[in-house]
Amino acid sequence: MTCSKPIKNISYCIIMYCFILSFLSCSTKEKVQEKKSKKPNVILIMVDDIGYGDIAALGNKEIKTPNIDALQSKSTRLTDYHVSPTCAPTRAAMMTGHHNYRTGVFFTIKGRSLLLEREKTMAEIFKENGYNTAMFGKWHLGDNYPFRPQDNGFDEVLMNNGGGVGQTMDYWNNDYFNDTYIHNGKPEQFEGYCTDVWFENAKKYIGNQKDKPFFCYLSTNAAHSPYWVDDKYSDPYKNNENIPNPAFYGMIANIDENLGKLVTYLKEIDLMDNTILIFTADNGSSAGSKMGKGEDRLDGFIEKGNNAGMRGVKASMYEGGHRVPFFIHWKDGKINVGKDINALTAHYDILPTLIDLCKLEVKEDLKFDGSSLVPLMKGDNSKFDDRIVYVNTQFSTDPIPWKRTALMHKNWRMVEGTELYNLDTDPEQRTNIADQYPEKVAKYKAEYDKWWAEISPTFVEKPYFIVGNEAENPTTLFCHDWHTDTFTPWKQDHIRQGQINNGFWRVKVAETAMYSIKLRRWPEESHLALGDKAPIRPALEGTSVSASKKGKALVIKNSRIKIQNIDMSKEVDLTSEFVEYTVELEKGETHLETWFTLDNDVEIGAYYAKIEKI
Repeated sequence: MTCSKPIKNISYCIIMYCFILSFLSCSTKEKVQEKKSKKPNVILIMVDDIGYGDIAALGNKEIKTPNIDALQSKSTRLTDYHVSPTCAPTRAAMMTGHHNYRTGVFFTIKGRSLLLEREKTMAEIFKENGYNTAMFGKWHLGDNYPFRPQDNGFDEVLMNNGGGVGQTMDYWNNDYFNDTYIHNGKPEQFEGYCTDVWFENAKKYIGNQKDKPFFCYLSTNAAHSPYWVDDKYSDPYKNNENIPNPAFYGMIANIDENLGKLVTYLKEIDLMDNTILIFTADNGSSAGSKMGKGEDRLDGFIEKGNNAGMRGVKASMYEGGHRVPFFIHWKDGKINVGKDINALTAHYDILPTLIDLCKLEVKEDLKFDGSSLVPLMKGDNSKFDDRIVYVNTQFSTDPIPWKRTALMHKNWRMVEGTELYNLDTDPEQRTNIADQYPEKVAKYKAEYDKWWAEISPTFVEKPYFIVGNEAENPTTLFCHDWHTDTFTPWKQDHIRQGQINNGFWRVKVAETAMYSIKLRRWPEESHLALGDKAPIRPALEGTSVSASKKGKALVIKNSRIKIQNIDMSKEVDLTSEFVEYTVELEKGETHLETWFTLDNDVEIGAYYAKIEKI
């Protein structure tokens, strides 16, 4: 500082200098305090079909995951963390803090991946507490109103429809590269590989929101089948007899690379320290290991690959189907030192935990099936010492007691009400010891019966697509969501091959009016006529993308619809893209069922039905 006063006034200069230093010091302290008092940001990364044994830091000696490993080393790790054995049920429980049964979601297709309208989601709670919210990638809780992410609290949405790229409701002919996704409700094409697209757009969103608190749900469709990735990621894993699926490992390598770029970016924009960063998965591994010959494809014992010493894979009620990695890091919250929590925890604990960590306000009547894990982070295990956790998935349209269910208590596992295992002595669940512990079996059955009696009344409420509402008019329904006793055509190759099946959609008519119902064999964006055969989608050179199944032309001679008291039929013009019905529908809940009658008198449902209030 330069002082023009005479030397006799040097004391004045010293006083002014001290004042400026004090002001700057106070200003710096205020900025530091402001930074510490700012609400933490939250990034929840949910990867698909990656099991506990698919990560190097968790014991896999074949795969290279340096960035996931680095995050794991500086995080609190849940070592006995469980989710549902399949995709949608896990996502429903994570988003709501409720057991997936309570949310109406217990399978991935057949209208049972739809989140009940009454559920309050994680995004809605964050939004009500002043957060901006966004999701990128896989939702898998419904692609129509009122089930979409934007109907459930998300401000910004970039997603693929359905449970994965190439499934029935996904944009036609998507193949992971340069695909068309749904951006805030409208189709939009993006350059690049799907996982890169999710992460890059998440980073753009974060950069735009860096001065305001945000909740970002980054949910990759990788490493779900089909196992498609650039050869540069899968090549290092080829010609290795210990690796069952090089492309699956390549997809994980790409995720790892993107996680590293995200962490670097968060540091560059000074957000890493005050961001709660979570890395987890939705179910056990789908392709990281293989069963021995003759073993059940879901529930058997592992012969090849790495499954962290567990029995079963994705969709299994055994440990390998539902025990997955979970890492949480937050430096400003002092959750940044490698620490294991070995208590039994579950997916429905995550929302209560984030509410606790972020000090979010919720209505008093909002109750959770899960519990905040913050006491465990502080060393208090008392609330978790004797808890019971239930996980399940069902391949049916209505819940059945004990079906594909695991009851977990400490190191004990009861499977489907008939098998009992002690993981302390039998981590691979090879020997059923139910007959040796009849009292324990009786106790667990009694606990389950009590739980079932409490939760089963919630099954009365069913998910309905709402048609004729301004939020989405027209509405396109997909055969993926048929209610049926058999498997629905859930991927585009099923459509190409003309899979024979039918079912009904649950529909709620928003208001009494005239409606157009257009029945299609092919999706609208394909512009294929009812009698056309879809061209083969070609393989992509330099990747593991294979060609689509060969298409099949169907000779459809008649159509029919049944809804409310209407039962109508029409002949079909095979050169048209659709057959259209105009009907008056009354407000209320109903079922819609459709038929295409083929030239051999075989009947199938219309794979796509577009309903519009006119």
